[in-house]
Amino acid sequence: MSDTGVKEMLRNFYEEFFNGHDENAALKYVREDYRQHNPGVGQGRASFMEAFARKFREEPEFHLEIVRIIAEDDFAAVYLKNVDGRGQTKCRVVDIYRIRDHMVAEHWDVLQPCKEEQEEGTDEAGICQCDFRSEQF
Repeated sequence: MSDTGVKEMLRNFYEEFFNGHDENAALKYVREDYRQHNPGVGQGRASFMEAFARKFREEPEFHLEIVRIIAEDDFAAVYLKNVDGRGQTKCRVVDIYRIRDHMVAEHWDVLQPCKEEQEEGTDEAGICQCDFRSEQF
């Protein structure tokens, strides 16, 4: 799969699965033997689908905005923002994927919880500050 094809596949994956809250979309985009490096989600496609089905029920406004996708060979990185219903950034994320057979095979991530401060002179995304007291760390 070309780098452009990987980017298109990931954009579709995010739109259908994460933003469409369609956990069955993982059947199209995620390998059954999917390897997860985030300790909050189990191994394999079924565990991934179960974890996000629960998240979608608990957070019906869950939405991710892709800022940039970088792809090279069988790896891709997606820089994105988790935004609330008002469009405010809750968390900035870098997802790193290994792609195999045109599907997501492996995943790592880095999360930066945010506190938005809309001040004059800041960019449209505001200021993002880590809160190391968060239970996510």
